[in-house]
Amino acid sequence: MDREHGPSTYDAFAERVAASGIVTDPWLDGVPRLSPEPVVLSARDFSEISRVAEDVAEVYEELARIVDEDDALVDEFFGLTPTQKLMWSASRPLWHALARADVFATDDGWVITELNSDTPTGEAEAVVLGAIARQARPDLVDPNRSLEARFGQMVDVLVERLTDGKGPKAVGLVYPTEFTDDLSVIRLYRKWLEARGYEVVLGSPYNLGLDDDERATLFDKPISALVRHYKTDWWGERQSAWDDETLADELPLAGPLAAALTASVERKTAVINPFGAVVPQNKRSMAFMWEHIHRFSTRAKGIIEKHVPYTSRLETVHREMLVADREGWVVKSDYGAEGDEVIVGRQVDEAAWSATLDHARPGRWIAQRYFEAREAPSLRGTGPAATSTNLGVFVVGGQASGLYVRQQSGATDDHALSVPALVGTM
Repeated sequence: MDREHGPSTYDAFAERVAASGIVTDPWLDGVPRLSPEPVVLSARDFSEISRVAEDVAEVYEELARIVDEDDALVDEFFGLTPTQKLMWSASRPLWHALARADVFATDDGWVITELNSDTPTGEAEAVVLGAIARQARPDLVDPNRSLEARFGQMVDVLVERLTDGKGPKAVGLVYPTEFTDDLSVIRLYRKWLEARGYEVVLGSPYNLGLDDDERATLFDKPISALVRHYKTDWWGERQSAWDDETLADELPLAGPLAAALTASVERKTAVINPFGAVVPQNKRSMAFMWEHIHRFSTRAKGIIEKHVPYTSRLETVHREMLVADREGWVVKSDYGAEGDEVIVGRQVDEAAWSATLDHARPGRWIAQRYFEAREAPSLRGTGPAATSTNLGVFVVGGQASGLYVRQQSGATDDHALSVPALVGTM
């Protein structure tokens, strides 16, 4: 840490963060992972990135409807496994409740790297850090001030529209209980839902069941909504994206998935986010946008060309071109998340790049043109003097509703610095 924000200063800040009872881990591997200093966006820039996120979500909605009308695509283009196809078929074309569009500033305008529509994270850090930052800057606007209300309204609406009859005012939060990474967002959701009058039950997919009315249960408690914070690809058959790696457990979660899908199809329990996210969360969706751009509306074509980097399925790009222009490409696996299985050509040597191309499992990867994000002064006391800023816009029911900012040199992963965001007034 630098002198201005030395260890004692950060310790005091960390205590304020932990006092929230939501974010309780201000360090990662002994290094501060949060910034006390906010990024301040102009009202114009915040309006622009909000519009970009909403426009991109609209394109994904159009993509879901195109796939819904052409059954062959789930096999021929997306290569979904049998269980993934079951998830899609049970939910189609529903896929969206809450998403996060990761937006970057470039010299050519705003560009996205993905729309995380499956299990988006960062809400806890965004809300807690923003509230603390605004106490020191009451003249600015907290972009997450309405996120709780919109999240709650979204849950209310989906329970009303996706279930029949009056059910218990109870919600199940289903997440990977063996991991601690996302406990902050689970605590935040629980707080929000309980404040809205819901009884909240926490558990893993293995704790799911069905009651006699085919309503989903969690630890035998009937629930009207299942907030799914467990990735779609983890419910299905598991296979490494690398052809030289074998996973220890490749079997789908057949029993828990059957319970969740049955309750959803029978309109007894609303699933949030719907299992239909298995298609748009697949990064080959961005390749579909470019390879099948002629199938989209004129408006969607313009959004794709302006905000989505050129993307293709890896197997359709000549290896010789990828090798010759290593620095111009990024390759990503279909369901990799938070920087996992994202290889930036210019950040690895030729040997590592060749190994990536050699062992990327066919049908599981995309190749995306590299774009140069504008750099900003680093808010971290150590490390590069400048970093790229990932502006993660939360989209709830198609509407931009909040902002999670991270800074890092290179691809964003779990070592990125989480930064509070504030917005200037007009």
